[in-house]
Amino acid sequence: MTNRPSAQAPTRTPQRLDDAIDGGIGESPLRPDGTLKVRGEFAYASDLWAEDMLWGATLRSPHPHARIRSIDVGAAMAMAGVHTVLTAEDVPGENIYGLKTVDQPVLASDVVRYVGEAVALVAADHPETARRALERIVVDYEVLTPVLDAERAAHDEDLPKLHSDGNVVRHQRILKGDPDATAEVVVSGVYTVGMQDQAFLGPESGLAIPAEDGGVDLYLATQDLHSDLKQTARALGLPPEKVRMTMSGVGGAFGGREDLSIQVHVCMLALHVGKPVKMVYSREESFYGHVHRHPAKMYYEHGAKRDGTLVYVKATQYFDGGAYASKTPVVVGNATTLGVGPYVVPNVRIDGWGLYTNNPPCGAMRGLGAVQPTFAYESQMDKLADELGMDPVELRVRNAIAQGGTIPTGQVVDSPAPVAELLERVRALPMPAERDTTDIRELPGGASNTTHGEGVVRGIGYGVTIKNICYSEGADDFSTARVRLQLLGGEPAAMVHTAAAEVGQGLVTVQQQIARTELGVERVTIHPNDTSVGPAGSSSASRQTYVTGGAVQAACQAVREVLFDRVVERFGTAVGLSLQGGKVVSAEGVVADLAEVLGDDVIEETREFHHRQTSPMDADGRSDLVQVQHAFSAHRAVVDVDTELGLVKVVQLACAQDVGKAVNPEAVLGQIQGGSAQGLGLAVMEEVLVSDGKIRNPSFTDYLIPTILDMPPMEIDVIERGDDNAPYGVRGVGEPPTISTTPAVVAAIRAATGKFLTHTPVAPEHII
Repeated sequence: MTNRPSAQAPTRTPQRLDDAIDGGIGESPLRPDGTLKVRGEFAYASDLWAEDMLWGATLRSPHPHARIRSIDVGAAMAMAGVHTVLTAEDVPGENIYGLKTVDQPVLASDVVRYVGEAVALVAADHPETARRALERIVVDYEVLTPVLDAERAAHDEDLPKLHSDGNVVRHQRILKGDPDATAEVVVSGVYTVGMQDQAFLGPESGLAIPAEDGGVDLYLATQDLHSDLKQTARALGLPPEKVRMTMSGVGGAFGGREDLSIQVHVCMLALHVGKPVKMVYSREESFYGHVHRHPAKMYYEHGAKRDGTLVYVKATQYFDGGAYASKTPVVVGNATTLGVGPYVVPNVRIDGWGLYTNNPPCGAMRGLGAVQPTFAYESQMDKLADELGMDPVELRVRNAIAQGGTIPTGQVVDSPAPVAELLERVRALPMPAERDTTDIRELPGGASNTTHGEGVVRGIGYGVTIKNICYSEGADDFSTARVRLQLLGGEPAAMVHTAAAEVGQGLVTVQQQIARTELGVERVTIHPNDTSVGPAGSSSASRQTYVTGGAVQAACQAVREVLFDRVVERFGTAVGLSLQGGKVVSAEGVVADLAEVLGDDVIEETREFHHRQTSPMDADGRSDLVQVQHAFSAHRAVVDVDTELGLVKVVQLACAQDVGKAVNPEAVLGQIQGGSAQGLGLAVMEEVLVSDGKIRNPSFTDYLIPTILDMPPMEIDVIERGDDNAPYGVRGVGEPPTISTTPAVVAAIRAATGKFLTHTPVAPEHII
């Protein structure tokens, strides 16, 4: 199948440029937002300000499960400086929203289902006044028995039903071949992955301004403007055209901004008081106010021949979705379809469960649904290699999937799948220097003078992954772009307008690069992202360069066609037309200056780009095209471990990744480095600790993330095996390096300690 723009394909296909324009595809131009961010001058959503604005705040539940008997707001309303207090009764539209499943109240009305659930809102003339007003709201709760164990929630009918249809969000089975197959060598294990936070540095924030037409203008940090618009308008009881959203600076996302946070709340307050209202979460509130990565428990069994050839994989996966569904259905879909990894496995049986509990809600995070099973199946591959006495890389290479192979759903991998090559390449990358015991700062805990090298052992480990790109299972995933070409100051200039969220990944630069390449102009500006243009979908699933890049390309081609029609009409030249350096060029040479052809006219075209259509799975997980595209990466980790204190220092990470086409090579390296840092964090330090439904470490003092001192030097090998189905052959880059890092680091710790570790992150007590 080929890409299909919504408009009919042009009748003439112009000759592509032989010489790329400066700053075009394949180069690494300066990011337009880069200098401001480095200098600390970039305006984020938390920097928003309006004259006479008020401050909003949210009252949250202290209980994981309780019935609301009554809410008394009288004392809060009586405070000087408080303008309003709102509860569920004040929600003007539908008091319910959700991404995939509409199941979460805007404000809790009868029961609360997790610690931190929103119960009431306050608007006051100062943030401290708003905070103090929250303390005066009296809520009478009847505490109920919470459901806290996801595995029990899947099977125990005696547990309280948290939603009308029970506690199962989704159960998906994958059957391939003989589900009862046997093998000569069998290894099994139970693996657990802790809850990880996206840990973006910019907290949830936004500014709502009531409009004269009865609507509202919202300026916010998000990942998907149109999804937010749809849910917010419904909750406000307003038509979508009266809820206008504009993207403000986003201080990181990684999936944590896909669900609503402040959107409906701040708009409700602004419309109620008739003044601008701003909301900014504190760091602690942010931990309660957004979803996290699903913690998981996974039972795996691998069977193989004596020569290492895989015969079967059986697995049961449990994902704790918390109080509301969010992206749990997608997590289960990804985890099951990708649950055996980038390997050829003739017989597969996987059962994946996504469950409701009274723990904090979980949803999208980088590597959605692939991180947890990758840790499990890669741990199994190491265990199998040890049982067989094989080199762990050789075992992986022997079973590696390649183009033409099938994943467990029956889908054929119809683009390059260089898994074996990636493994060989990452193994061949230079190793770090031998440990220098004379400089104790280079040792685990050495900066604290805890060791001089006694008990420090080095280990090496590998990990490889497969990740689906874009949305799957029949979703009509698309993006919209509007491109304008005109003269500004006598020079040709292009403007690109999409709703695609720039969340730090460099999409603004990619859009400029595509426009420069397709239109042959240096000057390209990016219109502020808002909802006045068609949807672009979420900045997630490593999809934006694919779908928004495709939309920008299609819109540019449409602009080019209009321009070439004018050239043909005026100059009678139609052979091999192209745009280069501000000139219209034919096969014979320069036809005209672009400025001459444009004159005072403006050419503007809008196009949608849809990738090839996928299909849902049946009850046994069969689908011949369940996913759009697959991406692959492999990591090698080198660690030093103090086996007496349980301290770990990651000495080096090496990565080999297929990116299809490096649209922006420096940005590709940045994505691999950043993704590897998050994978390292999950391996050795990042875990949201939840006890009795309450987060015990909601701060960056207690929830640790890697800093520049924790991130080791990296060796990176990028290869480009283009996907013919994708614009420019691109392959999603952002997620795979996060996924394959974690099992590689844990494997290296196992190699150093001899302990078969089954939980990530690995804590000192697991080692000693």
